[in-house]
Amino acid sequence: MTIFEIVLFLCTQVTRMNNDLYLEFLAKWQQIVTILVFVTLGAGLLNYLLYRITFASKKTYKEKFDLASEKESNKLLVGHIFIAVALFLFCNTLEYETMKIDFLWFFIRLFVAICISVLYGYIAQLIIKFYYPGILEKKLKKLRYTPRINPENGKEMKLLSEAEEDAYLDEGMQAEENVFSVDYDVWIDESTGYTKIEKYKGHLSALECDRCGFQTLRLHKEEIIQEATPTTDGELLKEFRCSYCNRIKRKTVVLTQNFKDSAEAKRAVAEPVSAEGDISVIKVEIHGVNGEIKEYDFQTLDQAQHFMNEFDFKKLVS
Repeated sequence: MTIFEIVLFLCTQVTRMNNDLYLEFLAKWQQIVTILVFVTLGAGLLNYLLYRITFASKKTYKEKFDLASEKESNKLLVGHIFIAVALFLFCNTLEYETMKIDFLWFFIRLFVAICISVLYGYIAQLIIKFYYPGILEKKLKKLRYTPRINPENGKEMKLLSEAEEDAYLDEGMQAEENVFSVDYDVWIDESTGYTKIEKYKGHLSALECDRCGFQTLRLHKEEIIQEATPTTDGELLKEFRCSYCNRIKRKTVVLTQNFKDSAEAKRAVAEPVSAEGDISVIKVEIHGVNGEIKEYDFQTLDQAQHFMNEFDFKKLVS
């Protein structure tokens, strides 16, 4: 036997050994991912069922409203993440016989599975972010405005208008509504006088006052103590004032390095809608014919537009 034949024999044995190890690995991989497909789908289904059970266990429409508004979108997103992972695992169970031919096919299948699962997750995230809020809003409106029932006699209650409900709200509650940080719904049984007051988030961002406890602490003015430069940060003093108890609270904020000269700032000014992800606060300043000036802060463009569509300047001034 020549040296060439000996080398060829050894290479053949090594290749056969590597192929046997690969086939053994492939068989175990097939078993594991098949089990994980069902485990992942089960976890996703359990996540959804637990939310539905929690939602159904809430006794009042208000409790259901709070749960849906705070957690439903996130729960759906988590559910779709489970599905995307299950889809990745399922793709790795396909074409088993083809995978035996060469280990290169294993990596091709792995890459295709990643692409498919990531694409599914991305589409699901877009749907939940841009399409589902419309569906959720209809659901929340139904939960909020479905007639309440008087627990004492089982009769339907009437939802009072904005003008009518003020008689049932104390001064602190009215102050919260006047700055649009909180919105109260007042339901009344006209036959017995039984009332039910429900509290909802308003259109504007307002903090809870640490003195009176109402959500009426709003930004009153800002003052730049130190200008930001291209090399150093600046300092901004924010003054918050409670419209109910007149509590004044000050907070110092660090200004990042000269944002106004950056490309992001120019884009935010030229294209505010496309740059919404870079916006932390939207300010609306309203000037009355008699010189009154009202300033309001919003977290998103949608909130600002919704506020402008329904605000009553006379009520704001009063």
